[in-house]
Amino acid sequence: MTESKKALSGKIFDLDQLRKVFRFVRPYRKTFYTAIFSTIALSLLSIVRPLLVMRIMNDYIIPRDAQGLGHMAVLITLILVAEALLQFANTYMANWLGQNIIRDIRTYLFRHITYFRLKYFDRTPIGTLVTRVVSDIEAIADIFSQGFIVILGDILTLVVFIAVMLWVNWQIALVVMISIPLLLVATWIFKNAIRSTFQDVRTQVARLNAFVQEHITGMKIVQIFNREEKEMEKFRSINAAHRDANIRSIFAYSIFFPVVELLSALSLALLVWYAGRKMFSGKIDYGEVTFFVMLIYQMFRPIRMLADRVNTLQMGIVASERVFRIIDSEERMDTQGKEDASFLLGEIEYKDLWFAYVNEEYVLKGISFIAKPGETIALVGATGSGKSSIVNLLNRFYEFQKGTIAIDGKDIREYELFSLRKSIGVVLQDVFLFSDTIANNITLNNPDISLSEVIEASKAIGAHEFIESLPGGYDYNVQERGAVLSVGQRQLIAFIRAYVYQPRILILDEATSSIDTESEILIRKATEKLTEGRTSVIIAHRLATIQKADRIIVMDHGRIVESGKHQELLRLNGHYRRLFELQFKEEDIVG
Repeated sequence: MTESKKALSGKIFDLDQLRKVFRFVRPYRKTFYTAIFSTIALSLLSIVRPLLVMRIMNDYIIPRDAQGLGHMAVLITLILVAEALLQFANTYMANWLGQNIIRDIRTYLFRHITYFRLKYFDRTPIGTLVTRVVSDIEAIADIFSQGFIVILGDILTLVVFIAVMLWVNWQIALVVMISIPLLLVATWIFKNAIRSTFQDVRTQVARLNAFVQEHITGMKIVQIFNREEKEMEKFRSINAAHRDANIRSIFAYSIFFPVVELLSALSLALLVWYAGRKMFSGKIDYGEVTFFVMLIYQMFRPIRMLADRVNTLQMGIVASERVFRIIDSEERMDTQGKEDASFLLGEIEYKDLWFAYVNEEYVLKGISFIAKPGETIALVGATGSGKSSIVNLLNRFYEFQKGTIAIDGKDIREYELFSLRKSIGVVLQDVFLFSDTIANNITLNNPDISLSEVIEASKAIGAHEFIESLPGGYDYNVQERGAVLSVGQRQLIAFIRAYVYQPRILILDEATSSIDTESEILIRKATEKLTEGRTSVIIAHRLATIQKADRIIVMDHGRIVESGKHQELLRLNGHYRRLFELQFKEEDIVG
């Protein structure tokens, strides 16, 4: 059953889903039980004032007992104060509980997502995940602040009211409650209508978040291809659907609340008609009439709110279902290897490796090679030949289907994942920098790496001068994704980031493919420094950068077609020579 169909099913709520949410209540059991206790106390106390007013009317106002009336006024004031204090405690604790629970769930969810395989992010829109982590989790808080605890109080209040009404005068109680079946029918219709609109609103919020996130991230492409107006039309359509979903929910409220007021007025009219006739014959007193007038208003309010709160509870459960679908997914990678990778020699062996991103559509087919400790291996080939897939598997960003990858003779899955990744440094073509200082982008806020180590690494890589020239130096904020730095500067920071962690194995993924000549010279020097004494795998776009590699592996359609040193491969007159000649002809043409 789909998510929307579940939301529209006849079940009021899913007990299994509630149990999952209530697991997070355990650390706050005392607060939860205190909130329940205050809810019960409020429900019982809510009937006391109408009963006291009935007694005041009969025993003090009509007999004109001023002294007794004063005492009763003090008593009612004390009860009002007690109700106010209980209401404050109940509201504060319910909301405090909800906010602490969603903090815990959000922390748990975010930590959980950080261990997902990259395959999950390839097929899941980031905007959808943002919706799950932010707004859907906010809806879970309503289970406690506006849902479960409040509903319990409303139901208990109604039971107390009806029981006391029947005890005071069962005949008037039955007359007053004639409109309640109509109210229940209206409430049921409203509940179903508002549930449908709420689900639609959540769907439209997810669409809106996904669209905005994707297009702001890709704004450069939108502007380069003059897509501003076309994308604006799409946004208007999605935004209008979001508005329409909210208006439908407003429309349902606009009908339901007047219906409740009308039925409340009907109960009051029936009370006036019936009680008026009985008063003429002396069969009912003023206190009872006053009591029932007060109860009508107090009874209809929780009934009116009950439908809204049941839907709030339902939407919280639907939101929790979305959140726990991520938590319960099997996308989390296995991190429980037993071997420590902290003292690797750095020998890498791929043996008859087969890998597919989707089913059995293999992008790597029978890959086999060995990189000895300290060797530099270069991977070259046309786009889509499988170069990046080879290095992604070494870091276990994806899991291969057949064959083995071994480091120092042990399958990489035998190594504890954090230890393995700490021993492998990666410099990507598309460098990601966080909106933070240069120093924090280099250390990634690792307290074990000092500023002096960062400066030393920057000098070794050849980036210290450019960093010092920036306002604030190492405290310079690079803004989101490092937007204020050039491509070459971002690459140098990525090199420093890899250097300070002192990895035994280094992966350079097309690190010089999109930078200017001056930056390329700096990065070539940085590459030489970084690869010293390390096993290095370099994905090369510019073949001139890898001529000194110990071995060059040529990829084509997921297979290794050639392997050897630069001069050896040129003498073969095969794939590598064609790539080399084609690239230098292109450079001559450009020149």
